[in-house]
Amino acid sequence: MGKGKGYSVGMMPGNMTNLMKQAQRMQKQMEETTKELEDKLYESSVGGGVVTAKISGKKELMEIKISPEVVDPEDIETLEDLIISAVNEALRMQDKDYSDNMSKISGGVNLGGLPF
Repeated sequence: MGKGKGYSVGMMPGNMTNLMKQAQRMQKQMEETTKELEDKLYESSVGGGVVTAKISGKKELMEIKISPEVVDPEDIETLEDLIISAVNEALRMQDKDYSDNMSKISGGVNLGGLPF
């Protein structure tokens, strides 16, 4: 057998210990930021403000507001399209905010869906 450095868990090299501490700090920051972002509301208006959607940071639809002038029983498709557009834009806003915040913490490193 060769004369390798056999490290036990309690005897990690200094740079490995520092790396572990950094990872733990990053995980804690990500958890805290995730909790903060979950409490935020994202609002999107479309059609000149006739349809507004609000979603939470947990991607839950919280509110839809529809102006009476856009409600036309003869043209339900337009109203449906406006609702879909407002919700999707609010979801995009939430995704971007989440990604931007996580990128700041990770220094731009893509963490590939790690559970932080």
